Amino acid sequence: MGMTDPIADMLTRIRNGIKVNKEYVDVPYSNMKMGILRILKDEGYIKNYKVFVDERRLRIIKVYLSYDENGEAVISGLRRISKPGRRIYVGAKEAHKIKRNVGFVILSTPKGILTDVEARRKNVGGEALLHVW
Repeated sequence: MGMTDPIADMLTRIRNGIKVNKEYVDVPYSNMKMGILRILKDEGYIKNYKVFVDERRLRIIKVYLSYDENGEAVISGLRRISKPGRRIYVGAKEAHKIKRNVGFVILSTPKGILTDVEARRKNVGGEALLHVW
């Protein structure tokens, strides 16, 4: 049987990796995860990510976690908003309310995976995937 929520699984892998100060975590590949990781890298929350093919010919994303000079993780929180059992959709002007002035929200929109700020600039709403701070 497949995974119910692959995005939540990725967030949990990142959280667990941070707790034990791992340099990187491996995540099964998907285009949506690539879009989320692109934003996390652009915003400086992770160092990098690379796609590899393992011995079973499955694509794996290696997510290189980012820590500050004191060894503290740059990501202090990741929270899944829209879930498979309860999808949450927001308009362009409502997305910023979810974050409560902390961090940013990542949305899946018709114009791609965007932050709440980019979505507002492009005047497009969508599914609120996660809150990062």
